[in-house]
Amino acid sequence: MADLFKAIADPTRRTILDELAERDDQTLFEICSRLANRHGLGLSRQAVSQHLDVLEAAGLVVTRREGRYKYHTLDPAPLRTAFDRWTGGTRNPRPPGIDQDTDQPASPQAPPE
Repeated sequence: MADLFKAIADPTRRTILDELAERDDQTLFEICSRLANRHGLGLSRQAVSQHLDVLEAAGLVVTRREGRYKYHTLDPAPLRTAFDRWTGGTRNPRPPGIDQDTDQPASPQAPPE
């Protein structure tokens, strides 16, 4: 569990997870490009690789090799496990008043006439 919290404590690693949540199976080059272009993070490939190693050690990122390419994919299971540990797996992850489909505040209903 400590590795999980260490991994998500860093804002750069959370940004990498956001990018992988949006699009899985990215190479190191693709992740570096997205971090630079979308978030203005000018990190070296080595720095991003080290962040990915921490995320992989925490179980949040899984990799697969295909030829000379290494693809990175988000695995949210450790986060679910941590959440279920505290809630017993029975609690709704969205607070009341949040639309289940959009994760946005529910629009107010007109009172019945």
